[in-house]
Amino acid sequence: MAAITKIHAREIFDSRGNPTVEVDLTTSKGAFRAAVPSGASTGIHEALELRDNDKARFLGKGVLKAVSNINDIIAPKILGKDVTKQGDCDKLMLELDGTENKSKLGANAILGVSLAVCKAGAAHNGIPLYRHIANLAGNKEVIVPVPAFNVINGGSHAGNKLAMQEFMLLPTGAANFPEAMRIGAEIYQNLKKVIKEKYGQDATNVGDEGGFAPNILDNRECLELLKTAIAKAGYTDKVKIGMDVAASEFCKEGPKYDLDFKNKDSDPAKWLTGDQLADVYRGFVKDYPVVSIEDAFDQDDWDSWTKYMATTDIQVVGDDLTVTNPKRIQTAVDKKACNCLLLKVNQIGSVTEAIEACKLAQKNGWGVMVSHRSGETEDTFIADLVVGLCTGQIKTGAPCRSERLSKYNQILRISEELGANAVYAGEKFRHPLK
Repeated sequence: MAAITKIHAREIFDSRGNPTVEVDLTTSKGAFRAAVPSGASTGIHEALELRDNDKARFLGKGVLKAVSNINDIIAPKILGKDVTKQGDCDKLMLELDGTENKSKLGANAILGVSLAVCKAGAAHNGIPLYRHIANLAGNKEVIVPVPAFNVINGGSHAGNKLAMQEFMLLPTGAANFPEAMRIGAEIYQNLKKVIKEKYGQDATNVGDEGGFAPNILDNRECLELLKTAIAKAGYTDKVKIGMDVAASEFCKEGPKYDLDFKNKDSDPAKWLTGDQLADVYRGFVKDYPVVSIEDAFDQDDWDSWTKYMATTDIQVVGDDLTVTNPKRIQTAVDKKACNCLLLKVNQIGSVTEAIEACKLAQKNGWGVMVSHRSGETEDTFIADLVVGLCTGQIKTGAPCRSERLSKYNQILRISEELGANAVYAGEKFRHPLK
C-alpha cells in the first residue's frame, strides 16, 4: 500500500545559515526526506515563502509557522493518501491553502511535502526518481543535461561591485556529462589562478553559489576572464558562456538600469535605458561566445524584453519575469518576451505545477533550464528533475561547495546508471528532444 503513514516537518539550515523547511514522510517502504531551498534575488511575482518575521529570532527568517502548517494542518489531511498519485496530493494541499500565491500555508510548506511525496512515489513504483518524474510528465525518454557552472558571482550573490549576477560556463562540446564536469572543474581551477594573478589572493573568495567574486565593476572584464581561463584549460572549442544578469536588482524608476547600483553615490546620468542595455548585450554576444542571457531586463519591463527578443537568436531566459508560473509564462509567450523558462520548483511551490510550467514552455517551443536557488541544501531532487523533464540544461552553481556538487554528483550517478542509454544534450541543450 502506497499510503502516507506519517509526516513530520522541522526547521533546518540552508547554505547561507538561514532556516528552511525539511520534511520526513513515511510509508510502508520507509522514510523519505525533502528539504526546501530559498532564493536571494527573488521575483516579486513568486509564490510566498512563509517566514516568521519574529525579528528576535534569526532576524525574522525563522520558518516555524511553515513547519507548524505542515505538522498541524497538512499532515492530518494528507495521511492515508497514495504517494503514487502526485497530482492528487498536490491538489489537496493547494485547496487547503486556497490562495493564488500560497500565502496561507506557505510555498515552502507545500513544496516540502510535495517533494517528499514524489520521492516516495518513485520508491513505491520501484523505479528511480528521474524515471518517476519522466512518467509524471509523460516523457518516454530521459536526457542528461548540460551543466551551466556559475563561476563568477556578482549582483545580490556577492559583496563586490559587479552588477550582473552570474557568469556561467556551458560545456556544450563535451561528449558526455562526466566530461562536462571535468571541463567545468578544470576551467574553474584555471580561472582561480587567472584571478589570483590579476587581483590578488582575496579575489578568489567565493560567493553564495561557489563562484569567484573579484571586486571589479566592468561586466565585460568578467567575460574576458572566462575567455582567458577557457583558453588556458584548452577548451575554447567546447565551451559557451551564459549569463544571469538579474536586471530587476539594478532597475530604477523609468525604467533605467544602474550598472553601479551597489554604489550609493552612483551617477544617474550613467543609468541606461532598456535599449542601451540591449546594446550592451549585443556587444557581449558579438565579442564572446555568449549563448544565453537570463533576466536581461526588469520583471515588469515587458517592452524591453519583446524588443530585444525580436533582434537576437540567442537563448533569452525568463526567471523573475516568469517565476515558473503558467500565467506569467503564457503572457511572455503572447508578448514574445523570451524563449526559455528558468524552472525553480520553489517559485511555484509544488511538483505538479512545476511540471505543468515546464510542459507549457516546451509546448510553445521554448527551452527550459532547471535551477537551484542561492540558499540551497544537500537535497538533490532537481538533479533527477532535470533528467526526467528532458530539459537539457541545469544551473546549480560552480563546481565548488557541497550543496552545489551534490546535484552534479547525483547527475553523474544517473549518467552512470543509464550507461549506453545516457543521452547528453550537448549542442542541442536548448531543444534536446528535436
